[in-house]
Amino acid sequence: MARRAGADSDTKRMSIRFADVPEAPAPALALLGSDGTVLEWGEGCRRLLGHRAEDVVGLSARRLLETPVEAVRWSPAPGAMGQLGGRHATSAVVKVRHRDGGSLRLAVEVIALTGADGESCRLVAVTEAPDGVRTAEAEAALLDRSPLAVAVWDAGTRPLWSNRTCREVVGRSGTEAPTRSTRRVVRGFDRTVVEPVIRQALTSREPVGDHVLRWVSPEHGREVVFSSCLFPLAPRGGDPLGVCTVSLITKSGQRERLALLGRAANQIGTTLDVMTTAQELADMAVPALADYVTVDLVDTVPLGGEPLKRMPEAPSGIPVFRRAGQSSIHEGVPEAAFLVGDVVYVPPGSPFLTALYGDQSYFEPTMATGPGTWLDRDPQRRLLIHNTGMHSVMMIALRARGTILGIAVFTRTDNAVPFSRDDLLLAEELCVQAALSLDNARRYTRERAAALALQRSLLPQELSGGAAADLAGRYLPSDRHEGVGGDWMDAIGLPGGRIALVIGDVIGHGINAAAAMGRMRTAVHTLAALDQHPAELLDHLDKVTAQLAERGTWSPGYSSIAGGSCVYAVYDPATRICTLARAGHPPPMLVTPDGHATIAETPVGPPVGIGTGRYESVDLELPEGSLLAFFTDGLVESRHGDIDAGLERLLTALERPPASLDDLCARVISRMTTDAPPEDDVALLVARTRAGDSGRAAARRGHRRPAA
Repeated sequence: MARRAGADSDTKRMSIRFADVPEAPAPALALLGSDGTVLEWGEGCRRLLGHRAEDVVGLSARRLLETPVEAVRWSPAPGAMGQLGGRHATSAVVKVRHRDGGSLRLAVEVIALTGADGESCRLVAVTEAPDGVRTAEAEAALLDRSPLAVAVWDAGTRPLWSNRTCREVVGRSGTEAPTRSTRRVVRGFDRTVVEPVIRQALTSREPVGDHVLRWVSPEHGREVVFSSCLFPLAPRGGDPLGVCTVSLITKSGQRERLALLGRAANQIGTTLDVMTTAQELADMAVPALADYVTVDLVDTVPLGGEPLKRMPEAPSGIPVFRRAGQSSIHEGVPEAAFLVGDVVYVPPGSPFLTALYGDQSYFEPTMATGPGTWLDRDPQRRLLIHNTGMHSVMMIALRARGTILGIAVFTRTDNAVPFSRDDLLLAEELCVQAALSLDNARRYTRERAAALALQRSLLPQELSGGAAADLAGRYLPSDRHEGVGGDWMDAIGLPGGRIALVIGDVIGHGINAAAAMGRMRTAVHTLAALDQHPAELLDHLDKVTAQLAERGTWSPGYSSIAGGSCVYAVYDPATRICTLARAGHPPPMLVTPDGHATIAETPVGPPVGIGTGRYESVDLELPEGSLLAFFTDGLVESRHGDIDAGLERLLTALERPPASLDDLCARVISRMTTDAPPEDDVALLVARTRAGDSGRAAARRGHRRPAA
């Protein structure tokens, strides 16, 4: 409807918007004062009768009427609009003069509007009624036959009138009289969405277009989505008396749901962490679907640590879950009875257990909280439900690959619209996505914990240099390769007070590499017990590793680790001679007592496991207090950096080492991993040599554990 004489843009905008809807032109609407004066004249009226707004606004509507076929009461007298049993609308058929001098037989529908100050207006909707059509048929041919849903709301955002399409869609036979309880009158509509947009139209006195509104049947959970235009109804110079909404029933709700599922696919399961995945599900559903969401996992799912075992029973119920994630539209999550990480207790016979072990989700659009419900056994939850206004709930089990992982609970508090069956389907789809991500994270956590336990059992529990050297080490697993790999280091005591220092890197990553590393370390210990020369030891290690790989010691379906790299060094404190041999491994670095760091020039042979042998040794005479640094390539090499540049950075980090070897290890790791986490596992072993004075060496003897 035009806002004022000559202002056609708003009505044109509406007619264009619904141009593609069959038999749905812009309604012919006019606004009359209580005395019958034309206050507003819509574009539809101009097309129907030819009169422009500037020609009729301010005149009495009676001047447009010929002798009416049936009387229409325009008068402001009390009860004038009450001839249809107190309803706010009446209808009739009248003859109206066209601008060209002819006359038209029109069906009119009149809807009463009354402002807060008592001022009354009439919203009039008209359409052509051919001769011979009775009043009831004409009324049906008017807005009631339109595929558009038309409704009129008063200034208090309460519904006054709706056409047949609107009533049939929402399953109502008529319109209730306005009451103080808007929430009761607009059951099924979200008042937090409805009221603001109506007030916007009333306050701005401008039409509001393309507003999407959802209605959910409180009884059946059926959902309808409206795409609406709102037009304020106001006399010229006066306050708005109401709003007319013209709505197209759309499928945009399905598009919104598909969009939400698309976002969920990208935002749930971004990590292989159980807690993060559970929180992502809760955050995704609030506020798009629910006001408060919890995600509780069964006690066999590890939440970043060991699973709960034999949780004790409490007076409030039996423990079934542990809280992994929760989200609320309210700051501080006042709805929560448990914090993230807490053990969650539920009473026997509660819907939590029904949803968890039943065949279908638990769906309660309107929560029953009175006596005789399961809440009798859970007074704490009943109090929270009462205090926070929870009124609608869905409980959905999280299952993946035949395993029950937990339960997600969706509730509404501030949103007055109960959950619909469509909401349940959407929530179940979200839970299917989340459950798969949770199961992936659960499997990863379990397998990674097993692999780390295996690797820790294979690595030395402590490093001891005896009387020959002070030792310190670091092992840094790479998350990029699941935190498990084939890097290792060791210190082996030899006869005569000598010490063997070993560092190696098995080809590959993961639990297979960790197992192969354990085999190689065992082989080195066995060969070291024979007190072989470093080059001779690597030659035997090469042959043993090749034979193990060739004989297929791995189970069918598992790839066999072919070999790896290694440095084997023997230091004799009596002669201060360190004999080294390399098998495809980066050379160690030597730091003199005055703090100068260099790369130890040592011949390099092929990696072990190839079976070619031919390794050479080199003897280095080291002054007392010299420092040797052994490392794996993950410390100096990356996809984005040259290994030579990495070696130069390591030399700089080793210059002028501190007295504490632990501090030196920490400094090296910090400087070498500043730009990004390591892409490969890192092992670092540093040794400071001692002289051959056995008495002085024994006094300084100490043990150090390699720090992870």
